Amino acid sequence: MSPFVIVIGRQYGAGGRSLGKKLAEILEIPYYDKELLSESADALGFSKELFMKADEKKPSLFRSFLSFNYGSPSAAFSSYVISDDNLYHAQSHVIKSIAEKGSCIIVGRTADYVLRHHPGLISVFVHAPIEHRAKSILERGEADTESAALEKARKLDKSRESYYNFFTNRNWGRADNYHLSFDSSFTSVDDMANFIASQIKQKFGNR
Repeated sequence: MSPFVIVIGRQYGAGGRSLGKKLAEILEIPYYDKELLSESADALGFSKELFMKADEKKPSLFRSFLSFNYGSPSAAFSSYVISDDNLYHAQSHVIKSIAEKGSCIIVGRTADYVLRHHPGLISVFVHAPIEHRAKSILERGEADTESAALEKARKLDKSRESYYNFFTNRNWGRADNYHLSFDSSFTSVDDMANFIASQIKQKFGNR
């Protein structure tokens, strides 16, 4: 099977991470979310802590500058003064490095945009009505009341949208930015994963 990368954008609470993990299990390929991307960044010589702090957040007007050594073998990355913009470029570098290793799944971090020229890219967006997502947030223990879950979903969706739109000059969640889009209130994670896996095998299996 030819190398491919599945990137998953998602509304908060829609099940994007669950879909990614299920696909990784079916296709037997690596899965990366914010924690695992940060671990990979650390292995490449980047600051894991900075990656976690910059988790899909649009830069503020008052940017703090932090000096640190990347430790990259490339001279261009040997020493840097990091800003929000530069951190995004560092994150993009890590995403591209992961994709170069072979087939994988990456959740969030504008990976669909970063890897837009990758010949094996499959971009997916997962959404659902906010009431459905609030229920999932409650079930995961990430909020104590329905109103708190609704507020958390709205807040984090807004944060992700601002981050994505700022760095890509695209519209987060807009259907024509993705190859596939799913309403997770309409179909299960297993059904979504099986459909995507079948398309992957059909598209990349006979090259």
